[in-house]
Amino acid sequence: MSSLLDVSHDFVPSSVGQGFAVRRTQEVPSTHLDALRDIRHESSAPAGEMHMVASIPVALAELWLTQGFDVYREDARAIVKRLQREDLGAFITTNKQV
Repeated sequence: MSSLLDVSHDFVPSSVGQGFAVRRTQEVPSTHLDALRDIRHESSAPAGEMHMVASIPVALAELWLTQGFDVYREDARAIVKRLQREDLGAFITTNKQV
């Protein structure tokens, strides 16, 4: 049984010439996306010092890292902005201004 954190790494023929590329895949069940949507809808409640703004799949974090964007070092505003720019708003868990 696989978990949400399971990421598959496969070698596939490179699209830019000879050799291989690494393809990362991760199953994100619709139930997880539904739960994130519910969290986002409930985000209007007052928040304390800690507030969840996004839930980034491991495969996406790994991909972004290869592109020079480290989710562990970036601030919440930059992460939300990138999710919006890449049409990945389903992973945003707040309606609040970040």
